[in-house]
Amino acid sequence: MGLQISATNPEHPALLFELPWRTPLAEWPEEYLVPLPRGISRHVVRYARAGDEVIAVKELAERPALREYGLLRDLDRLGIPAVDPLAVVTGRTDHAGEPLEPVLITRHLGGSMPYRSMFETTLRPATMHRLMDALAVLLVRLHLAGFAWGDCSLSNTLFRRDAGAYAAYLVDAETGELHRRLSPGQREYDLDLARVNISGELLDLEASGALHPSVDPIEFGTEICARYDGLWQELTRTSVYPAGKYHYIERRIRRLNDLGFDVAEMQIESSATGETVTFVPKVVDAGHHQRQLLRLTGLDTEENQARRLLNDLESWMATQDDYAPGGGHPHAARPEVLAHRWVREVFRPAVRAVPRELHGTMDPAELYHELLEHRWYLSERARHDIGLDTAVQDYVRTILSQARETPEATSG
Repeated sequence: MGLQISATNPEHPALLFELPWRTPLAEWPEEYLVPLPRGISRHVVRYARAGDEVIAVKELAERPALREYGLLRDLDRLGIPAVDPLAVVTGRTDHAGEPLEPVLITRHLGGSMPYRSMFETTLRPATMHRLMDALAVLLVRLHLAGFAWGDCSLSNTLFRRDAGAYAAYLVDAETGELHRRLSPGQREYDLDLARVNISGELLDLEASGALHPSVDPIEFGTEICARYDGLWQELTRTSVYPAGKYHYIERRIRRLNDLGFDVAEMQIESSATGETVTFVPKVVDAGHHQRQLLRLTGLDTEENQARRLLNDLESWMATQDDYAPGGGHPHAARPEVLAHRWVREVFRPAVRAVPRELHGTMDPAELYHELLEHRWYLSERARHDIGLDTAVQDYVRTILSQARETPEATSG
């Protein structure tokens, strides 16, 4: 049987046939490879270029390759942050006709970092806490969707900057299982695996001298459990309120929105005496601010980025003559109209004012967040608002230009 490519996109097979499938992945020539940092893996993994895309290629047996490909497609359908599956290549043979292992191909997650590369310079404890927050959110989202990871670890996670925090993405679904719903025991087992794996990885980093001396590997492994438990409790707990106090339910829903989750389905029951009502969020979906920003502007961002951009959008709207909160004025512009004007007149000009070669792989939303942070810093120092244009010019001159001259300044 000859080479076979099962792909999600009809554009990919033609590009993928150009790659050297008759050569073991570990021996691929440099001309096909992209020098990006890789995490630790039990399999051979390489980054390569296919047309205009950078792809991750992983060698593994056919059955687990097809299984992981299917699981990643399921996670994509459920809207879970994970790498995009592109194809599985089977029927590989070398030049002597000997069989080679199949490969799973995923799209490289732009701007992402494997945790090992983040420790090339010692991370501060505050950054470590943000990584644990991101991983806890990812694990909660997986469990809400009925997915048991089976091998949650820092090695199996990619991180992207998200407006001063991090967003975590699943990169290895080989051991995962998708169920209609997870039992408490399944969740606890998955969480305990995460605790043991994270502590072990941090102990390894400690032994190599790459861990900040104030970071306790065992404590940080336990921390992921505490952060997970707190978030899970907030998202799923049952609340009992006095009858008639329906604003308590609205307040609970707003608190969930502030955490970045929408309540897609809920259960409200009155007690037999009619004195109390019970509220249970039945279906909770992540991405509240992402969806809101996407609906208003068409910008697709990470959750914290969306929250920050929405705040800036609302502040800008308040300065417009045709803005009326609630739309009560007959000549008020619709929020969607104002939002697209903000994208056209504020967001895009600011991002385009930063030379592409200086901001590198930083995506537009993260760059705009950095510009807002720099504007706030300069305004605090000047004790008045210095304006976005001035902030952009100073950011390019004092931050990006210096960082390009001294790359190590941006580490950690």
